[in-house]
Amino acid sequence: MPPAGRPDDDDAHADGRSTRWADHREARRAELVRVARRTVHHHGPDVSMEEIAAAAGTSKSIVYRYFTDKTGLQLAVAEAVVLQIRDALEDVLRVAPTPRDGVRAMVAVYLEMIESSPHVYAFVTRDGSVESGGPVGHFLDSVTALVAAPFARGLTEDREHVVPPAEPDPASAAMAETWAAGAVGFVRGAGEWWLAHRGEPGSPDREALTAQVAAWLWAGPVGLLARTHPRTATPAPTPPRTPADPADQQPTAGDDAAHTTREQR
Repeated sequence: MPPAGRPDDDDAHADGRSTRWADHREARRAELVRVARRTVHHHGPDVSMEEIAAAAGTSKSIVYRYFTDKTGLQLAVAEAVVLQIRDALEDVLRVAPTPRDGVRAMVAVYLEMIESSPHVYAFVTRDGSVESGGPVGHFLDSVTALVAAPFARGLTEDREHVVPPAEPDPASAAMAETWAAGAVGFVRGAGEWWLAHRGEPGSPDREALTAQVAAWLWAGPVGLLARTHPRTATPAPTPPRTPADPADQQPTAGDDAAHTTREQR
């Protein structure tokens, strides 16, 4: 008869081996994603699985143990890229002194990151990664919420001219979310056009494009609000009346009558 507690020990050992294998597999998968990202960065978005495997010092069959196909690897790289971009957007928004600064900072981060590795950007935004259920689709949803935040603050501040409440009113929130959804697509479209036309005559540099896109975005919701709900001028306070010198007092009806009598004389 086996000693008491022996089956539990076997289970514990099995669980430990399973955990170590899962950790090893996850670490190896993450390393392959890093290698794939680096290889795409240097060789372009059409790099083959053979090239990625060679860069990782392994065979294509081994890579397929961790990713079912090239699309699976593409999605894994996309997850890593969009997480990095989202974290960077959250960081700059957190420290932006004003809502408008927050919008500009997020545009700057996005353009800077896609310029730093256009090949990787092209690799992760093509085909399956842009599906609504893919990492880029989830990224666009989360970024829409991020972009809506400074718009909602700006709309509330512009309307009330006071420190905004902790939560914007429903109308401001809905307007901000609607605009943010369009803004995300606008920034992405502008960025992709710019990547394809950098260096051409008349094409702006990144700093100029950042300023222009941010200005266009901000002029939309806040500018529209200013046109449809103009600020009401606050009348200047009336200064208090002070006793005037008798010589400066305006004539009264009695004074006029007395003056007329003297002239008749």
